[in-house]
Amino acid sequence: MSASIARATVRAVSRRKILPTRAALMLTPSAVNKVKQLLQNKPDYIGLKVGVRTRGCNGLTYTLNYTKEKDKSDEEVLQDDVRVFIEKKAQLTLLGTEMDFVETKLSSEFVFNNPNIKGTCGCGESFNI
Repeated sequence: MSASIARATVRAVSRRKILPTRAALMLTPSAVNKVKQLLQNKPDYIGLKVGVRTRGCNGLTYTLNYTKEKDKSDEEVLQDDVRVFIEKKAQLTLLGTEMDFVETKLSSEFVFNNPNIKGTCGCGESFNI
């Protein structure tokens, strides 16, 4: 038998508002349209997988890959019939992030508007949390 470290008390809370759960990642309409377009001619793939890896001058960068299956540790985001999977390593870094797709005259890219980022490099490709 193990000794107890501390006591715990349970209290009922009345008039507490239940907050709706939010998706780990929100996609803008332009991001949804671009993901649909990318997957349109790829019937073997079920969605995109977002991850992070150690790279760049500031620590982490995002990775985007096609995926054929959901790993058991992936977080699935389903929005407007688009499936985006978040790798386990990236789940905490992406909480509350908005994924957008932006096209300019010089580039077209996915942009992650992440409230958790503490700093980025000058080029904007790597970040730290």
